[in-house]
Amino acid sequence: MAFYRSVGSVPPKRHTQHRAPDGELYREELMGAEGFSSDSSLLYHRHLPSAVTDIRPWSPGDLTLTPNEPLAPRHLSLHDLFAAGADRGVDAVRGRRLLLGNADVRLTYVAADTASPWYRNALGDECVFVERGSARLETVFGAFDVRAGHYAIIPRATTHRWLPSAPGSPGHVEPFRAYAIEANSHIMPPRRYLSRFGQLLEHSPYCERDLVGPTEPLLAEDIGDDPGASTEVYIKHRGAGPAGVGGSVHVLPHHPLDVVGWDGCLYPYLFHISDFEPLTGRIHQPPPVHQVFEAHNLVICNFVPRKVDYHPLAIPVPYYHSNVDSDEVMFYVDGDYEARKGSGIGRGSISLHPGGHTHGPQPGAMEASLGRERFDETAVMVDTFRPLDLGEGALACDDGVYRWSWGGGRGGPSGA
Repeated sequence: MAFYRSVGSVPPKRHTQHRAPDGELYREELMGAEGFSSDSSLLYHRHLPSAVTDIRPWSPGDLTLTPNEPLAPRHLSLHDLFAAGADRGVDAVRGRRLLLGNADVRLTYVAADTASPWYRNALGDECVFVERGSARLETVFGAFDVRAGHYAIIPRATTHRWLPSAPGSPGHVEPFRAYAIEANSHIMPPRRYLSRFGQLLEHSPYCERDLVGPTEPLLAEDIGDDPGASTEVYIKHRGAGPAGVGGSVHVLPHHPLDVVGWDGCLYPYLFHISDFEPLTGRIHQPPPVHQVFEAHNLVICNFVPRKVDYHPLAIPVPYYHSNVDSDEVMFYVDGDYEARKGSGIGRGSISLHPGGHTHGPQPGAMEASLGRERFDETAVMVDTFRPLDLGEGALACDDGVYRWSWGGGRGGPSGA
């Protein structure tokens, strides 16, 4: 995100002496992308950022992937993975369940009710969408209060943790539920939205005013912790395990919140889905108008409440289409899904439409949409340009009948 920020105490000149009031030198860390050739930030630590006192392995869950063969569209009921009363002691890092994945991305889901450990994803950036509830996101760059509808973009190797709000506390009535898009690359605004200098252009459906970045340093004593306390950091990294993912725990001799200041263009930020300004037209607009982020071999789109097509003969729901080059994953967050009525899909559902399968509105949806002026729906879509395999979470919550919902097969409207 090429949008410069300076937070806390930094020296006038980079790579020069920066001292604490007692004369001790702060330790400068360059956190940079693409080997000194892309965006970066400089962080100033009280302690040695590379110091560890112990290292042990960590298994980041069941990351086994099963090919989607024979090829089939699928409906996943995510809320079934964390039934009421079953999410006690689950945190937003170790409790994630793998839904879908390939060499470029892992799509996971969690319903959490307890604080996560300190965590660092060294494989790629994370885009965490908050479906329900609220939480405090604490990072070495600063802290955020997140609520339902927030995207949190967390750069690769950012040390952070999630602290879900307790259901029933003031303003927090639902458990914290999050959909994590874990890329093996960097996640950024679409290039077509950016000037050659990195500014969001006038045709972009959002702008820098909509992005919330850290505003002040976050130190251990600010949250009542001991700055000198030994601390575990869980790291997801390249390895020989399933999907090439490994896990380790590094024990630091100090608290990770020791950054007194930082500046640069690489940092976590929030974007709320309600700040996305939908682009509409006289006839149906294709999914790229809904794009919000991109990464290597994938795009992220969102569908928000909007005025729909206003040509007098318009058919507001999507036309049937074949995904020639991509697998399409739609996470249904809120509202009334006109194109999917009769399929069993609702809040907390995911549909997978794999490349090679023609899909579109359910039977009767086109006729029912005629004359509609507005759609009240919220959804997050991920399109990948390599096939997605099925994780254990998908296998556990696949309804098994969605593939027949257009009719003509077992369990479908005209099936046996």
